[in-house]
Amino acid sequence: MTIEKPSKNEDEYFTLREQELLQKQREQAEATRVAAERQSHYMKCPKDGYDLESRQFHGVQIETCPHCGGLWLDAGELDVVQKHEDRPGILGRIVHDALEAIGGDRRKAARG
Repeated sequence: MTIEKPSKNEDEYFTLREQELLQKQREQAEATRVAAERQSHYMKCPKDGYDLESRQFHGVQIETCPHCGGLWLDAGELDVVQKHEDRPGILGRIVHDALEAIGGDRRKAARG
């Protein structure tokens, strides 16, 4: 007595199902790998890989590298620091010089 398959496409169904499950597992493994890699770079100096330190400057949190002296600002923070550039200090002069180097002071252009 032979037992017939319930469906002629049963093998094909299970093969496709297995492929779908393997693809989902690969996607999850890749997402986990990317998240771990991002975490390993969080608050690290992009120049030399040392841990960044956070400091407050005119109400803006800036990140600095104690090893190379690099300074990083998040989006929009340069504009906040720029408002205080008229105050004496090395960071104000650096911001002013950096703005001139990348295209001039936008506030002066807007007033002119």
